[in-house]
Amino acid sequence: MHDIHKYNKYEIMKYVDSKQLKTNIPDFKSGDTVILHNKILENNKLRIQKFEGVVIKRRGSGLSETIIVRKESNGVGVERTFQIHSPLLEKIEVIRRGKVRRKFLSYLRERSGKSARIKEKK
Repeated sequence: MHDIHKYNKYEIMKYVDSKQLKTNIPDFKSGDTVILHNKILENNKLRIQKFEGVVIKRRGSGLSETIIVRKESNGVGVERTFQIHSPLLEKIEVIRRGKVRRKFLSYLRERSGKSARIKEKK
């Protein structure tokens, strides 16, 4: 029998979290255009829905790491928050690398169309 008292709570939580972290996450940051393959359950049927947009914000670390992705659909801005290590998130594809100088691109919320474009990194 293992003596569980010799480990502190932080080490135990870190170990449990490390087993649930995904390893196939590409390198991306705010300003990049990504496609997220999200699992959706409809009428006991599992399907994958794609969500393509610009990463506005990436925050957190470990299991609680999240991203906010924004796209424009029929002239209306749509933002969704995704947990990167969620089992419902199938895959992340990076389409374009954006050239931005900020971590949180909140100014994109007031813009639409051509003014909401981000230059591509070369």
